[in-house]
Amino acid sequence: MAAAAAVAWLRAAVLLFVAQVTCEYGMVRVVSEMGGPKGKDYCILYNPQWAHLPHDLGKASLLQLRDWTASMLCSPSDLPAKGFSNQIPLVTRGNCTFYEKVRLAQGSGARGLLIVSKETLVPPGGNKTQYEEIGIPVALLSHKDMVDIFKSFGQAVRAALYAPNEPLLDYNMVIIFIMAVGTVAIGGYWAGSRDVRKRYMKHKRDDGPEKQEDEAVDVTPVMTCVFVVMCCSMLVLLYYFYDHLVYVIIGIFCLASSTGLYSCLSPLVQRLPFGKCRVPDNNLPYFHKRPQVRMLLLALFCVAVSVVWGVFRNEDQWAWILQDALGIAFCLYMLKTIRLPTFKACTLLLLVLFIYDVFFVFITPFLTKSGNSIMVEVATGPTDSATHEKLPMVLKVPRLNTSPLALCDRPFSLLGFGDILVPAYGIGLLVTFMALALMQRGQPALLYLVPCTLTTSSALALWRRELGMFWTGSGFAKDIPQPSWAPAAAQGSQPPKESEATLSQQPPGEAQVLPALTAEQPPELTEPKSIAGVSTQEPVGLPGASA
Repeated sequence: MAAAAAVAWLRAAVLLFVAQVTCEYGMVRVVSEMGGPKGKDYCILYNPQWAHLPHDLGKASLLQLRDWTASMLCSPSDLPAKGFSNQIPLVTRGNCTFYEKVRLAQGSGARGLLIVSKETLVPPGGNKTQYEEIGIPVALLSHKDMVDIFKSFGQAVRAALYAPNEPLLDYNMVIIFIMAVGTVAIGGYWAGSRDVRKRYMKHKRDDGPEKQEDEAVDVTPVMTCVFVVMCCSMLVLLYYFYDHLVYVIIGIFCLASSTGLYSCLSPLVQRLPFGKCRVPDNNLPYFHKRPQVRMLLLALFCVAVSVVWGVFRNEDQWAWILQDALGIAFCLYMLKTIRLPTFKACTLLLLVLFIYDVFFVFITPFLTKSGNSIMVEVATGPTDSATHEKLPMVLKVPRLNTSPLALCDRPFSLLGFGDILVPAYGIGLLVTFMALALMQRGQPALLYLVPCTLTTSSALALWRRELGMFWTGSGFAKDIPQPSWAPAAAQGSQPPKESEATLSQQPPGEAQVLPALTAEQPPELTEPKSIAGVSTQEPVGLPGASA
């Protein structure tokens, strides 16, 4: 009985799979018969089982497009007196099946049929016998596009139906690759240079709050667990309450990205030779610290940029540039602030994120009613969303190749911030792009980034015979080399006086000269080992510290 039930279930599953309606995106090129504006492509959804569309526009027939939307074309009485000879009629969806509409259109001489829908586009289905009977293409066109066609080109228009092949890989992937890898490289260099500077500086000049650099935050196992739990909870909440929470996420992005932009631009602004005057004495919050005028202007500029993006975020022509600039600034700020002190902490974080990414992309389709991935659904925005808002936590670049997918469903290629904030190395990103091109569906980037990151880092550490030190974060040289710019210390010299040990007061923008290390001065910190971009910084021999 169990075997018979299993066979019956398998047969039903196969039948259900076979009965699924095939659908593909295509294009309709519309031009005016009177000349006028250049032709324009519009999105259509068609079923190739009715009739295939040519892949090349040059092989598609340019036919008269006839507005017959006053009729639903469900009976012979709905046909015009002279029929649709060599025309592509536009009819309204509803009241009868797609087969009945296309059969009447084909019988009256039509060379194709466009069904206008005010609802979500669905593939025009039928059965095998109906597919064999019909020899003209039938597709659905949105009502909004139909209105735009006649508004832009007038009533006398011609149209050609075609479906160009999707490119294997869009050229915008090169731009995303450069932005992602460049962000990681600059962020890593920035964090590393700050740590090197701290190792050599015994004293630090306090020139106000704008001179104080943000302290790094070391990632602990507890922080990793809390972070992943928060990510899972937020993702599930967004899946079920997307229309309510999306505005909260947009507000958080505006605040965080303006902070990141301020952090990135402040070192440059501090080098400017003007605007050094300070705010007068006052008791206001933050202003009582008397910040410099130029830093206040910078803060206003960063807030203004994020506000402009927030207001015009849905302008597809240029708002993505602001979003990417703010996103890169936010990622640089996080890469500079968040530090993985040991390779063990890095491995734990990446493995947990690896499981998180794979689960929400590949496992959740079996748990949702729609059969869609929770991760992809949230990242691209639910199809039934009333707000049609998109989450801003991604780098987005418009597709450069003309294709039905770019026109109809995915005009941008996306890369989430999470794939940049974790060590997203170039090899892993290239593997991700290859998988995206081969599978033609959204990919969990960490599925490829994590193995590439851990494998290359471990291999390099083994080659250097430093895996143990790299794992525990204890990879330090015992002696620090004498800086090339420091004068040689005389033998038996006395420790420098306090006045000599302080940093020279240099004008802003000029290099600060550090005191030379004498023979009796043990180095405060020693040079760390850095493997594959993961910096381990554990001080050795700190004066007064117990072993």
